[in-house]
Amino acid sequence: MKQVLIVSHPRVRSFTTAMAEAYAAAARDEGGEVIVRDLYRQGFDPLLHADELPGDEGARARPDVMAERAAIGDADIFALFYPLWFNAPPAMLKGYVERVFGMGFGYSRFGLRGNEPLLSGRRLVSFTSSGAPQHWVESSGAWDAMRKHFDDHLAAVTGLELIGHHNIGGVTSGLREDVVERHAQAVAATARRIAHGGR
Repeated sequence: MKQVLIVSHPRVRSFTTAMAEAYAAAARDEGGEVIVRDLYRQGFDPLLHADELPGDEGARARPDVMAERAAIGDADIFALFYPLWFNAPPAMLKGYVERVFGMGFGYSRFGLRGNEPLLSGRRLVSFTSSGAPQHWVESSGAWDAMRKHFDDHLAAVTGLELIGHHNIGGVTSGLREDVVERHAQAVAATARRIAHGGR
């Protein structure tokens, strides 16, 4: 099984990267192949350019997007790791999805029944964190809105099976190491379940 971890956080050492590292280690321990795409360290350009817009004559993916698609194209599982900012994915991740998971990779040109998903049979899971506690994220309506407008839509357009979105609330810059480790162990346990076909 090949898993691609797409990590989006500007700090080299962050709660987000710690969770991604815990997941990657557990998935590798289970015998899986893990590819990590650390968007900030790669210097990925999240801006969708005019010549990439679907429907325009001569529109095509740029070389950086083609290279990214080649690196992740045969993944069985896509695992997203990012903080919630304004109760949504960071612009870096949103831009990555727009450019990389767009037409020609995530879906094909519109047919009689709409777009044709190209990633059916693969799975998608997300691990996020928020400064606000989870109960507030849910009670404010932000959780349902984000899930509907990002997770559910991405899965529907591409054909990916959405197998979970795990958010850890109350994450601040001064979080104690033992608390970070406890969350990392929980993420690793989820990685092991996914490696064995669970969620």
